[in-house]
Amino acid sequence: MHIKNFVSEKETNLDDAQTEEIRTRNWLRPLIIALIASIFVKTFIFDAFRIPSGSMEDTLVPGDFIIVSKVGFQIKSPRYFPFTGIEIPQVTLLPAFTKLNRGDVIVFKFPGERDEVQSSENVNYIKRLIGLPGDIVQIKDKVVFVNGEKFKEPPTVKVNYQYITPKGLANPYIFPEGADFNEDNYGPIIVPYKGMEIELNTGNLRQWKIMIEREGHQVELVDEFEGEKILIDGHETFKYIFEKDYVFVMGDNRNNSLDSRFWGFVPVENIIGKASFIYWSWDSNIPLWNLPAKIKSIRWERIGKRIR
Repeated sequence: MHIKNFVSEKETNLDDAQTEEIRTRNWLRPLIIALIASIFVKTFIFDAFRIPSGSMEDTLVPGDFIIVSKVGFQIKSPRYFPFTGIEIPQVTLLPAFTKLNRGDVIVFKFPGERDEVQSSENVNYIKRLIGLPGDIVQIKDKVVFVNGEKFKEPPTVKVNYQYITPKGLANPYIFPEGADFNEDNYGPIIVPYKGMEIELNTGNLRQWKIMIEREGHQVELVDEFEGEKILIDGHETFKYIFEKDYVFVMGDNRNNSLDSRFWGFVPVENIIGKASFIYWSWDSNIPLWNLPAKIKSIRWERIGKRIR
């Protein structure tokens, strides 16, 4: 009798354990599915970003939270090992197939400062696409021209025409290095495209050196008995053929934007997606602990607004 009761009790406990295991599985399954779904959506379809600065005013202002469509853009594996600063080789998970248009507001991985071969920080920027691969971009007295025609600006672009830096007064911080451009009178300059061939000489090497190095090559100017020679990966050359497509971007707040005028072209493969709409907006200067003021600062008129 005692043995039988013991066996029966053991079977009952086993059943309880199995029941608990089933309950745990049933509880975890939807969480795992939701996590996988969110990772899939964030990686391939949509992502959310916050606007931290005023470089895109008045199209976007600090405190705007936006949704970015990633559909059709190249998807790569992470550049850094998760939760660390350790860089790892990137693999293309999905090639790009969407069409870019002049005037698109795009989010992209920052290519680096003017004299950086690779960005020292892993950060995303948002700007307006001005020039496509092969376009000739020029700015005359703050008016933008693409391929000789005036660029169609959206009404939200902010430009102060009260002071214009004269043509020929070079800004030493402008891109490319050594150019006599400034932020108000810039170019003309061609946006590189894959297969574009340029002639190289000692006079224009500074202009193109950083772009060639960003494509993974070593560039040297050596002084030998016969004269100066340009070496790319150790071989003398008089030309270079670009291996990637690029775009030229600018902030809508033209007088207060660090963009392609200052740090150069953006590889098309760096583009994450197109800005779609604003899903939330409030004053970013008000701290969260001041919740009543924070709630009062909500910009209801901006929520749901499409980004054009």
